Amino acid sequence: MVPAERLQQIAERFQYLEALMAEGGGGSDFAAISREYAELKPVVEQIESYEALIAGIAEAEAMLGDAEMRDLAEEELRELRARLPEAERALQMALLPKDAADQRPAILEIRPGTGGEEAALFAADLLRMYQRHAERHGWRFEILAQNATELGGIREVVAHVKGQGVFARLKFESGVHRVQRVPSTESGGRIHTSAATVAVLPEAEDVDIHVDPADIRIDTMRASGAGGQHVNTTDSAVRITHIPTGIVVTSSEKSQHRNREIAMNVLKARLFDLERQRAAEARSADRRSQVGSGDRSERIRTYNFPQGRVTDHRINLTLYRLDSIMDGELDELIDALIADDQARRLAEMEG
Repeated sequence: MVPAERLQQIAERFQYLEALMAEGGGGSDFAAISREYAELKPVVEQIESYEALIAGIAEAEAMLGDAEMRDLAEEELRELRARLPEAERALQMALLPKDAADQRPAILEIRPGTGGEEAALFAADLLRMYQRHAERHGWRFEILAQNATELGGIREVVAHVKGQGVFARLKFESGVHRVQRVPSTESGGRIHTSAATVAVLPEAEDVDIHVDPADIRIDTMRASGAGGQHVNTTDSAVRITHIPTGIVVTSSEKSQHRNREIAMNVLKARLFDLERQRAAEARSADRRSQVGSGDRSERIRTYNFPQGRVTDHRINLTLYRLDSIMDGELDELIDALIADDQARRLAEMEG
């Protein structure tokens, strides 16, 4: 079980933050202090609940020596001890290290992989799936940049998703999504396999990433479109190259000023994600085994249309309700991924 010293340290830190906020202290760090206080509050409540249970067991055990109170004490002990395993697990869950980025908005990127036009159409289907999932949660979903094909597919799309706990839930979507179905362009009725890559990045704040102007090259160019009236005839598209890492970000909306803003925000998110990956690799020699590792090359999920099923390969979960999942009902999948991630981290903590 968790050492009592650690629980005491957490309680003392919480009391210090509480006193500091009551006095109006913290200065420029007040927002960070408020955030830490809010994060610690449910942990401290869980600690207090656990310690009250332990105290109740001790009191009941002390009553066993009283002949008149023994029967009552034994009954109370049975009840309190039965509650102890669940209280211990709840406390351990509360003490699991939190991802500092969990409450941040997310940058969602979708690109077709192998499969040509069918992969581009599947990428468009994934975009709709995440849009509808965001609607179900009351999140704000804003498409920052989109490059469409003539048949309605997507060559690339970048979206900004904002709401309560967005990154905490969407981060498990990073990786290769594979589809098995008969394409609309296939006359012979043969099943094709194609794929799209999803990347979910926490939005970077200015304090996270400083981009040195000397490290980037900004090029303007003519935006490309699907043809006809959609072709942009002005040099409004912006491409930013981060020279030290080789990361290239492009935005092709109508406003060059807006394109610069979008491209810079996406660049910061990618650089922040790169730093997070380096930190994770330093903490874990086998980062790929973690469900939420965000390995972009990992095939994470298969959508099989002929059989109406979706399989998440990381946790070997298969659901036979493809239609509702494509309509944005992802919670059962995401909840299972979160539970698996928590179980792995609990095992590491206990080990």
